[in-house]
Amino acid sequence: MEWGDPSTFTQEQIEKLEQAQAIVGHVFAQPGLLLSAITHPSAVEGKPVKFSYERLEFLGDSVLGAIVATEAFHRYPELDEGGLTRIKVALVAGSSLAKVAESLGFADIIVFGLSEAGTGRRGLHSALENVYEATVAALYLDAGIEVAQRFVAATLLDHMSLDMAKEPENPKSILQEKLQEDGITPTYKLVETQGPPHDRTFITQVYAGLQALARGVGRTKKESESQAAEKALRSIEAADAELKKTEKARRKAEKAQAKKAEREARRTQKD
Repeated sequence: MEWGDPSTFTQEQIEKLEQAQAIVGHVFAQPGLLLSAITHPSAVEGKPVKFSYERLEFLGDSVLGAIVATEAFHRYPELDEGGLTRIKVALVAGSSLAKVAESLGFADIIVFGLSEAGTGRRGLHSALENVYEATVAALYLDAGIEVAQRFVAATLLDHMSLDMAKEPENPKSILQEKLQEDGITPTYKLVETQGPPHDRTFITQVYAGLQALARGVGRTKKESESQAAEKALRSIEAADAELKKTEKARRKAEKAQAKKAEREARRTQKD
């Protein structure tokens, strides 16, 4: 049990737990699991990571992916691996999960800390996505895969469609699909035109919100936009690879630290 004794829950936690259980349609044997799933890290600053949705989100991502992949596999027997992958990626994208979570009323049940509430909850979109994944994990841990599957089937799987299997036609489409996982739509701005009218060169900047991603150069506006999208994709892929490398190193270090602490604890017990 993540939170321990339910008698220690605050009134806000009790009320939001009741709302959350009504939304997911399951009464938890271990209500602390669901409380962790709906708790933003800002509400438990200074406490172990298990008291917020961060760890559950990690597990939920894998459980949700397996549920969606299994459904797509059986629903569309004619699709190859690429098509099935595109369906899975589209359905579990951050923008998709956040939209579903918001429609369920999750925005009203997240337990935020004062630091986050003071910012106007800028991270609400991300929180909605994380809480959905964490809730799937909480259901899985509390009652098994079938209960988790029922929740996903009732809330997400109806949004699955064969159109999601279509391969993006060009770099701009691929970039848009990539950014929309985080609820962002790329925009393009012509920043410079070079050369005489009969021999123009166009320079276009692509943005994600207010952030400039890359510039592209082409003989037409369309060509310059396409090149900008290609460069942005390469940049994003490089950043993702570096992030995964860093995360892997962090987890390895945490594992080593945990083993070290365990050895020291055993040594202390022997002494």
